[in-house]
Amino acid sequence: MSYQLELRHLRYFLAVAEDLHFRKAAERLYISQPGLSRQIKDLEKNIGIQLFERHNRKVELTKAGLFLQKELGRYFKSLDQVIEHAKLLNDGLLGDLKFGYVGSAMQQIIPDLLLEFKKKYPSVLFNLKEMDNHEQINGLLNHDIDIGFVRLESVPSGLKMYTLLKEPFCLVLPKKHPVSASNFKNLSQFKDESFILFDPKYSPAYYEKVMQVFRDSGFDPNVTHNTIHSGSIYKLIQNDLGISIIPTSLQQDHLKGVKFIELNNIKQRTTLSAVWDPRNRNPMLENILKIIEKM
Repeated sequence: MSYQLELRHLRYFLAVAEDLHFRKAAERLYISQPGLSRQIKDLEKNIGIQLFERHNRKVELTKAGLFLQKELGRYFKSLDQVIEHAKLLNDGLLGDLKFGYVGSAMQQIIPDLLLEFKKKYPSVLFNLKEMDNHEQINGLLNHDIDIGFVRLESVPSGLKMYTLLKEPFCLVLPKKHPVSASNFKNLSQFKDESFILFDPKYSPAYYEKVMQVFRDSGFDPNVTHNTIHSGSIYKLIQNDLGISIIPTSLQQDHLKGVKFIELNNIKQRTTLSAVWDPRNRNPMLENILKIIEKM
């Protein structure tokens, strides 16, 4: 069997493994159902492995089939990335980098990083996508992104993490709020306030750290709004719908209608880290990691 035909057989197998239905897979592949069945039987015969359990109206993967599906999925994703990189080189680009990030990383960390990287590697294409921590971890493990910027205490085994920023929190209040930096004493002054916080689904570890800030201050907050964007927090505060606690790096002093009080005396700190998979074969990843370490 030629390599080209074998590769086609493997793609046919993945289609059936995904649909677990020969007719649906055949329609998606634009071939006949009998033709697809024959190709799969040829594959099983050539590699000497039964991949599917065939019943009257049901198709199931065998244990060997499940293993092959998982490994081939990784193989074809890697192959697609190699071909994509070759296309970029053909177009005069050195490569591309896919970023995932939480919103606070875009305030300064990522812009500074990209400016520094562009000085040395001007012919690189960047793709940036705001994602929550969980989405980024999945994206790294599936190699859908090359590097993530997260607020997590730990990451799954196999991934590497580098701390970029460890910072305190700050309060965000409406401009006309009676408490300011000059008369602020402690958080218990706000025990009767409505709080607007980042959604716990966006980062459970971050949310728990913020809750610990309140517990150490002797009260549980009245959380009336959850959101995933700092811009939404500011807009709600500008309209006197509550107050918030955010990482200090999210301060925007030019914003109208809000003010900030830094909470430097509390023990909790939030960490922003770069995360990546060392098995990622993108040649540009190593270059940006060198710049991150210097920064």
